Amino acid sequence: MDEKLEKLWKNVMQEMQKNVSSANFHTLFKNTHLLSLEENIATIAAPSTMIIDLLQKRFKKDIETILSTQCGSDVSLLFITKALPQKNIEGKDAPLFIGEDAPQKPLTIGHLPRVRADFTFQNFAVSAGNQLAFVSAQTVATNLGSSYNPLFLYGPVGVGKTHLMHAIANDVYQQNPANKIVYITSEEFTNEVVEAIRNHETAQMKKRFRSAKILIIDDIQFIEGKDATQEELFHTFNILIDNGSQICLTSDRPPQEIKKLEARLSSRFAGGLTVDISTPDFELKAAIVGIKAQKFGFVIPPDVTTLLAEKAEDTRSLEGLLLRVITQATTSNSTITIELAEQALGNMIEEKRQHLHADDVIDYVCSYYKFKTTQLKGPKRTASLVKARQVAMYLLYTELRLTLVEIGNLLGGRDHTTIIHGVDKIKDLVDKKEQVTEDILGITKSLRG
Repeated sequence: MDEKLEKLWKNVMQEMQKNVSSANFHTLFKNTHLLSLEENIATIAAPSTMIIDLLQKRFKKDIETILSTQCGSDVSLLFITKALPQKNIEGKDAPLFIGEDAPQKPLTIGHLPRVRADFTFQNFAVSAGNQLAFVSAQTVATNLGSSYNPLFLYGPVGVGKTHLMHAIANDVYQQNPANKIVYITSEEFTNEVVEAIRNHETAQMKKRFRSAKILIIDDIQFIEGKDATQEELFHTFNILIDNGSQICLTSDRPPQEIKKLEARLSSRFAGGLTVDISTPDFELKAAIVGIKAQKFGFVIPPDVTTLLAEKAEDTRSLEGLLLRVITQATTSNSTITIELAEQALGNMIEEKRQHLHADDVIDYVCSYYKFKTTQLKGPKRTASLVKARQVAMYLLYTELRLTLVEIGNLLGGRDHTTIIHGVDKIKDLVDKKEQVTEDILGITKSLRG
């Protein structure tokens, strides 16, 4: 990078640091760069569109003013998405993917109920799609109750939400083991509320949650429609905030999209920082393969890494595929090669197909979309029903490799041209990464156990 531009941007950052909170500066400005300054247009690189959106909405005028003062003439800003080598807090270069090449500081993590000691910030792979969530989680861990409260992370399954929650807990514990850390799923929280009411032990239950220094609740969406649980959480939420304690939540959707959630609770959830984590791209999945393989003491060849990254739907399935390959290599006392990996994954797919029946696929689709099998096979053509029916066609075709005629017969005697249209329609939506992609991931996850 041009030294003059780097020095100019450093000066701008020093001025911005005086005007924004340390949390905002760390999250939004730390990994930005001044790429060029031509004809009074400053091109600024930021690692994600989300960070660019926040910078433009909240700090664009401030940056323009400081830059214009530094340059002695009016300067306009142009933001582009570009991930450059990052600077860590000490100012040393840090890799885009934090993992096998990152320095590992010793961890002394004691026993934390329900928290995995191996889920740390040090072994979390970072890319543009999850960088804001990663930095926000780090900021929360070092500034409990004063930065983002609550921190609300949402996204589909297998994108690293739970890993970041465990990393926060581990980091907080490492800083001060005396901190009371409560990590719990929303289902467990609900069960504790119900049991406390049933056994007349609500005082003990309230004390357990309301005395926490940090309360982490995973999959908060499952409290929708549970009035007693929401009531208890609302009051616990208020007391913890008043006490300066930290609250961290995860969900598969943003607060406003959680149905049957009290408005006052939804408002509390959205009152801190809400961050979306997108589905991992190929590069991130490839980086994760390296991190996971290193943990198990293996080196994975590049062609096998590519195969696993292409096959995996999310980070959870990625570890399963990797373990399958490692197990195959270990049991056969063989070196990991592309041939061995293809054999291992091929055997796994065939094993699952042998135990999977067409009726299972149809039942899971009906359960997911809340239709009866008679409706799916029937003549009605409402938009939601057609979508579910086409998803069933797509899964029967891709997962079980049934013929078009077989699928047509299973779904009420439909013509093979209808099946072709349905399969192609869903394939097109998947290629465009439309909402139906998450539906299919959810259904296939259930099918594959």
